[in-house]
Amino acid sequence: MGNLFLTVMWNFDPVFFRIGSVEIRYYGVMWAVAFAISMWLFINFVKREGYPDKVFDSIFWFGTLSTIIGARLGHCLFYETDYYLSNPVQILNIRQGGLASHGAAIGLLVGLWLFSRRNRMPYLWSLDRIMVAVAISGVFVRLGNLFNSEIYGIETASPWGFVFLRAGETVPKHPTQIYEALCYLATFFVLLWLYYGRDLARRRPGFMFGLGVFLIFVSRFFIEYIKNPQEEFELNMSLLMGQWLSIPFILLGIVMMVWALRRPVLEPEPLDRIRERVERENRKTAAKKRR
Repeated sequence: MGNLFLTVMWNFDPVFFRIGSVEIRYYGVMWAVAFAISMWLFINFVKREGYPDKVFDSIFWFGTLSTIIGARLGHCLFYETDYYLSNPVQILNIRQGGLASHGAAIGLLVGLWLFSRRNRMPYLWSLDRIMVAVAISGVFVRLGNLFNSEIYGIETASPWGFVFLRAGETVPKHPTQIYEALCYLATFFVLLWLYYGRDLARRRPGFMFGLGVFLIFVSRFFIEYIKNPQEEFELNMSLLMGQWLSIPFILLGIVMMVWALRRPVLEPEPLDRIRERVERENRKTAAKKRR
């Protein structure tokens, strides 16, 4: 009884606002915030390293579309395969819900590969920098799951348990959405420090990508142990689907970190020299426009 008194009685309305029959949910707002922050980060990355604005425009659209498409297809194919193969048109009904982070990761890898080919840039350039945006985006997506009262954990006697009333729960459950969000937030700050404080993306290409993938999916793997299965077919599995899907990414992260550490450290162009070069180019462009 004492524990129940200390728990959070979670009855959050997931609808941000309504316009007639149309609902805008906090979950969608969180995705929008995630994309906005990612956009701001990449604007800074591109300017800091002296790339033209068209690089940002290109990677934003490739990254955004591939993430959404991958997340949707991932949910449909990994978690509800039979239903969506029988009703393929429903894949387009994204308002019905269903986005998978592993699918988003696969979609993003494909989208960034296409971006790199189109812009003739190293694939690792986009992979290292996207991990900073992915980590902070994961925080807001998991908060969106919390607002939806979904993807929570098993029963707990801990004082920080949540009773998800809108999901019909009557006992405290692990707020695994918060656990994941905190892990992703810690990963974000580590990657941000490595990028700005150690300039590691330019000095050791591939390491930040490997570390980010490893930290995100290792935390996901272990948190799954206290998470409720999302689908019935998972009840008889030795590991949940999220854990099986995390293993290849964990291995990929390890391989990329080892590969990056075994390569010689690069000596990139100093940032102050980049800024001077960009300023000269901007002055030349401005002078041409005045003529």
